[in-house]
Amino acid sequence: MAKTRIKKGDTVVVIAGKDKGKKGKVLSVFPKKERLIIENINMATKHVRPTRQMQQGGIIHQEAPIHISNVMLLCKKCDKPTRIGMKMLDDGTKVRVCKKCGEDIDK
Repeated sequence: MAKTRIKKGDTVVVIAGKDKGKKGKVLSVFPKKERLIIENINMATKHVRPTRQMQQGGIIHQEAPIHISNVMLLCKKCDKPTRIGMKMLDDGTKVRVCKKCGEDIDK
């Protein structure tokens, strides 16, 4: 299990695969599987059978997990995809840092 420096709510850019270049918000992260789900990225088609809760079956489109290595965090200040560094503050808390501009990502 690798450490994930991308968290729920972050904006990321896809750097590999069919959705390369697209931006989206992270909906959920699965650290053990090293995957995450991004809003409107890697859409998969699912065939659903009618049930009591969902009266009408059919084909639905939903986000599928994408590997963490295929995305980069988008820095809010420089508005570029960036790698993430860690910095220790004076009060002892760890903060994520943009490697390009040095700006704190967690505020």
